Amino acid sequence: MRIAKGCIGWVISPIFLTILFLFLTIYINTFFLIGFILSFIITIFFLIFFRDPDRQVGDGVVSPADGIIRDIKIDNKICFISIFMNINNVHVNRIPINGTVLDITHFPGKHFGAWTKESDLNERVVIDINSDIGNIKVVQIAGIIARRIYPYIKKGDNLKRGDKIGIIRLGSRVDVYIPAKVIKKVSVNLKSKVFAGVTTIAEIK
Repeated sequence: MRIAKGCIGWVISPIFLTILFLFLTIYINTFFLIGFILSFIITIFFLIFFRDPDRQVGDGVVSPADGIIRDIKIDNKICFISIFMNINNVHVNRIPINGTVLDITHFPGKHFGAWTKESDLNERVVIDINSDIGNIKVVQIAGIIARRIYPYIKKGDNLKRGDKIGIIRLGSRVDVYIPAKVIKKVSVNLKSKVFAGVTTIAEIK
């Protein structure tokens, strides 16, 4: 199982503790068994949470995140699609379409639940991208537990659809803004399950 870039330290620590408590349980006292069990559970949790599987990239505008579609809004200018990431989802985010990174801006903020209206005030990283269909925007949003958005990219990078752009460690929501004039069809509905880099969320004219 491949671990996401920037997350190895999160996995190594509980693995070390698991081995340590196992040694103490076998050679010192069974009292340490509870420590072994707890550290083993945490290790499994982090291995699942920080996994980074290979993906077969989809067509059109692909989802930037794994999760559930929580909101869709479209008007004459912008098509807005929001994805909520559950705890069991892969948390590595990907670029929705070929483009060049124009800017990456970090905004400090709160840490409300990503499924709430108040989450619009949360800490976030805004990635502006120049693409063949115009400027698009991907917004990575922290949640209650999430405290760190770890980028894999920098300003000026040329990226292909499905390339990894970063991970929200322990969280939580990703929004994408697309020019409405280029959208032929929104391919997802509210509560649709999507996969980063794989699921087509919009077809292009």
